[in-house]
Amino acid sequence: MRRSLRSLLGAALLSPVLASAQGALPLPPELRHLLQRLERLETENQQLRARLDALSPPDPRLHALEDARQQTDKAPSTECLSEPQPELVTGLKAVERQIEALEGVSVAASLTGVLQRASAGSRDGSGAQSRLNYRGDVSVGVPAGRLNDIQGRLFLHVRLGQGAGLTLRDSLAGGTNAIAFQTQAGASDAFAILAQAWYQLTVPLPREQGQAQDREQLEITVGKMDPFQFFDQNAIADDETARFQNKVFVHNPLLDAGGDMGGDAYGFAPGLRLAYGASPDRVTGWSASLGVFAAGEAAGFGRGLGRPLLLAQLDTSRRLWAGLPGNYRVYAWRNGQARDHEGRPAAHGGWGASLDQRLGDDWTGFLRYGHQLKGSPRVDRALTLGLELDGRRWGRSADGLGLATAWLHAAQSWRQAQASGAREQVCELFYRYQLNDKVQITPDLQWIRQPLAQAGSPSIRVWGVRARVGL
Repeated sequence: MRRSLRSLLGAALLSPVLASAQGALPLPPELRHLLQRLERLETENQQLRARLDALSPPDPRLHALEDARQQTDKAPSTECLSEPQPELVTGLKAVERQIEALEGVSVAASLTGVLQRASAGSRDGSGAQSRLNYRGDVSVGVPAGRLNDIQGRLFLHVRLGQGAGLTLRDSLAGGTNAIAFQTQAGASDAFAILAQAWYQLTVPLPREQGQAQDREQLEITVGKMDPFQFFDQNAIADDETARFQNKVFVHNPLLDAGGDMGGDAYGFAPGLRLAYGASPDRVTGWSASLGVFAAGEAAGFGRGLGRPLLLAQLDTSRRLWAGLPGNYRVYAWRNGQARDHEGRPAAHGGWGASLDQRLGDDWTGFLRYGHQLKGSPRVDRALTLGLELDGRRWGRSADGLGLATAWLHAAQSWRQAQASGAREQVCELFYRYQLNDKVQITPDLQWIRQPLAQAGSPSIRVWGVRARVGL
């Protein structure tokens, strides 16, 4: 067979030459004999090939294999899970459906522990004190209903913890450990509470024949919420488990430490929020939001919704500093069931601003301002500002160094009642060390000068360390 193939190859190469030679000159007997032999070999090869085809018909298994391949290629494009489909295909479809079911699901969990120590002079003449506390937070967001491009979302947040933190001398700042959390059952029990449970509808706008035509949207949120999740946000001064721990730096001092935000015993309240926003491109955007939240006993579902907390906010994202991103928010509030500096029910109102701006590749700054317009609180004006530097300059980009300071201005009625000065100052310094992709260790120092705006009053000094595990 190998010899026949070589002969056929030789014939194919020599045939043009031989044909031309035959047409011009008579061939020598040896060459004519060789040509006849090549022709016989070619004929025998064709006969042998036909005989082999007759003896070996196509295997039916090849047809079955080809049919199975075609079914496998076609099956993923269908929705049903039918028995005739290959097991591999049904398995792939099951995995695809599980992935689709998990699409849009978000889960976040963190466990934060704090150890703090205060000197004797920070505790009304008592001895030095150390306290340990922890707090855990688990939140889940899941898609919950869809109508064309209108999407629903359900959000649940569970919080638990033990330990109330240090017992310090009174100050306008209100607290050096915003992480401290325990239920009303006391430190001996660590019950969890359902902190938040709300439902949100996102409606793209404007609409034409049921479909959105532009990058605008309306959000409708109803349920039990943390109002600070939607108002007075800030990029670097909004999370006590990762950045500043003192209450005056986590939120606006008039709303949080001053108490105008109200809420239940843990700071949460049922309410309704409407927000309209537009993002014409990926760089800029703006939104306007209005919130109505239960106040007083109603925040704990103990009474009706009369005299609620009203919040309104305008915010925008811009690149106003050397082309770097920044967020700017201005808001106003009115709480019909707040309390004055003597603890009596009173209506309070005011306005504030919250700004965060990138100042460089590794610098971010923040500023907050609050101004009381109605009521008689302890603090009627507050200014807080600070910076955070990430660690890329020294080869640790996930680390962070933060420094902030606050000036709290005491209200005139309170100063007259207490015969105090006008200002209290608060400072905080921390270094966040990223141990690995899940664990952070953060040493922290805090200093409160002229507590209760009393001139000559000894300063309050607190040092501590925070450990956080996040998922």
